[in-house]
Amino acid sequence: MSLACKAGWGVSAVLAGVIVIGGYKLIVQGHTVPSEDGRTVVLLSEDERNRVLAEMRGLLEAAKGITQAAVVGDMETVAAEARAVGMAAADGESPALMAKLPLDFLQLGMSAHKAMDDLADLALTTDDPLVVLGAMGEAMEACTGCHAGYRLGVEGIDGDL
Repeated sequence: MSLACKAGWGVSAVLAGVIVIGGYKLIVQGHTVPSEDGRTVVLLSEDERNRVLAEMRGLLEAAKGITQAAVVGDMETVAAEARAVGMAAADGESPALMAKLPLDFLQLGMSAHKAMDDLADLALTTDDPLVVLGAMGEAMEACTGCHAGYRLGVEGIDGDL
């Protein structure tokens, strides 16, 4: 093998390494920096941060409505509240925003939306408030997991990469 060919393979190996590391950084880690409180700061524009916070607030408001409706046995309202924040609520997000979010953050968010769809389906098959409230508690695991591991920051204010 000629020296030029060996050098070409070496350059190819370095480029492959850069691509793997870059892919990990973009797909798995997202646009993040460590935080002093041990969580990971997800850096977003102010508009993106506001959109993510609004989505989270919607989930929290739905959790309140679901809990109140379940307590009085109103399973139709439980189903409607849950369905409103199910997977359909996650459609149409900006690819640029999604690229900034760490993979685990995305998975937790999608599992929360999926859990709401599952809860809506469950509410239409039971009249037992305790079953619904138990499922609501399980659905909240994604929320608490996300809040325990992440916080939202604004690019240029909370750090930058």
